[in-house]
Amino acid sequence: MAAEIFESLNLIAKTKNLGPEVVVSTLQQSLINAAKKYLNLAKNIEAEIDKDSGDIHVFLRVNVVEDYPDVDPALTPEEVAAFDEKYMLIGEASEYNEDAVAGDYLEMEIPIENFGRAAIQSAKQILLQKVRDAERDKIFEDYQHRIGTLVSGTVQQVDRGNILVNLGKTEGIIPLKEQIRKERYRQGDTIRAFIANVSTNTKGPQILLSRTHPDFLAELFKLEVPEIYDAIVNIKAVSRDPGYRAKIAVSTKDDRIDPVGACVGMKGNRVQAIVRELSNERIDIIHWSDDPHTYIRRALSPANIKQITDIGDGRVVVIVGDEDLSQAIGRGGQNVRLASKLIGKELDIYGQTEFGNMPPEEKELLLKPREGVKIPGAGEPVVAASVPSKFSELESLFAKKKPEGEV
Repeated sequence: MAAEIFESLNLIAKTKNLGPEVVVSTLQQSLINAAKKYLNLAKNIEAEIDKDSGDIHVFLRVNVVEDYPDVDPALTPEEVAAFDEKYMLIGEASEYNEDAVAGDYLEMEIPIENFGRAAIQSAKQILLQKVRDAERDKIFEDYQHRIGTLVSGTVQQVDRGNILVNLGKTEGIIPLKEQIRKERYRQGDTIRAFIANVSTNTKGPQILLSRTHPDFLAELFKLEVPEIYDAIVNIKAVSRDPGYRAKIAVSTKDDRIDPVGACVGMKGNRVQAIVRELSNERIDIIHWSDDPHTYIRRALSPANIKQITDIGDGRVVVIVGDEDLSQAIGRGGQNVRLASKLIGKELDIYGQTEFGNMPPEEKELLLKPREGVKIPGAGEPVVAASVPSKFSELESLFAKKKPEGEV
């Protein structure tokens, strides 16, 4: 029986790459639990295993007393119970040794044949659970270090709008809000996504994937543009309307390299590969500048900007030529929203005539800093924070007047 138990557990351990010490400790605990259940006795039971010979012995070992010793009042109930397990009253000890008296040390071997089958099943279950826990911990650790990178997998299931992705040893999920709305996937399709977060619960590692995250676009550029991968060209900021339009600002300290040209590639091959991956999301690549006004002009290009006024509360008032107003704002305000996120400031855009005809008191109010408003600056992280969505009241008016077609 002993050899059978040990051999069976060792086979599980070798298959699952567990060390022999795990087998020994697991088997010991399983035998102790099985013996206590078999004897219906909550007393000190010890299991001894010889790893070389495979011999297994289980003993009841207690001190015989007339009454339980006093314990430290600071001990918890669990600690008191563990302390009492080492002692047995004379009346109970006489059931195992009729000559037992107070002060004796009672040691009795318990034949494992009486409970060995239950012990081996318990040990197998514990070992397999430890294997599952170890595998989950390894997967969590591996993917925890991969947050912020790309991963490819196969669509396993589309459930209530959420896409479950088979990543090999585990699965990830792309919630509906992290999907490009116009994309549709079916079971078996290959899909690429950005690892946005990794958490864990009773079911194991939970890997949150995204195709809408701004850094997904940044990582795709890193994959397609060697100069970005080698840190010769740097991504300064990204803003996206996933599946429709994006802006990305790039720079370099090497005067011999055109950062925009490097991202576009020969005949646009680099950026077009990214556009196809993002379901034809239009991408504006902008040469970043540490001069805020130059940066704003480039972010709103090719609109003809007449005047830029930095209000100082995170807002910038931009005056453009009347013929460029609808283009600068974009359909539904898309262009100015993306530019605002890219720069990290709220852009209020007005046409030249509109601004010139504005009453002095209204113009004064427009150019007056607002109190208690803080907008992230352009120097903050690669993914610029969201900014308030309120722009010029004429935004919707000019968006409606804009002719059909892309900006």
